[in-house]
Amino acid sequence: MVGYKGKKRVFLYKDDLSWSRHTSSLAKKARQRLYHLRRLRDFRLPSKVLRNFYTCTIESILTGNITVWFGNSTKQDRQALQRVVRSAERITHSELPDLQTTYYKRCQTKARKIVKDPTHPNNTLFSVEIREALPLPEGQDREAEEELLPTGHSGPESGKLINCGDHHHHHVT
Repeated sequence: MVGYKGKKRVFLYKDDLSWSRHTSSLAKKARQRLYHLRRLRDFRLPSKVLRNFYTCTIESILTGNITVWFGNSTKQDRQALQRVVRSAERITHSELPDLQTTYYKRCQTKARKIVKDPTHPNNTLFSVEIREALPLPEGQDREAEEELLPTGHSGPESGKLINCGDHHHHHVT
């Protein structure tokens, strides 16, 4: 087992560089907090309060630094984490964002930030084609964004961030 100490998180992965140990730890912590969500439901708190509790205490655990580990996690690990989300949906009686969608959106946000920042070390990894493929947040148009963007070149790493949502083993750092 190797550990990396970040700001407040410790990422755990096996000697084979899989993320199973890390995702198991996340699932365990999140499942423990489901108990508190059930208690709040038993006190008949409104669904909105339950969803807020989920977002703050459970989803934040499941999605912390998701762009780092999710793309390289196994299908079984992702399913175990998604089971926690489904349990929370049953408890809150509401639909909650699935982890794949959250991962994809956060990768897109990260990629847009890199593309918009000409001083970012990875800015030049984005070709014009990749820049144009990045969906824009609602209310923004491509022409206004292009004025801010330098042209980059395409390289072997240029697709890493844009491909985050494809369920394959892409890694974002």
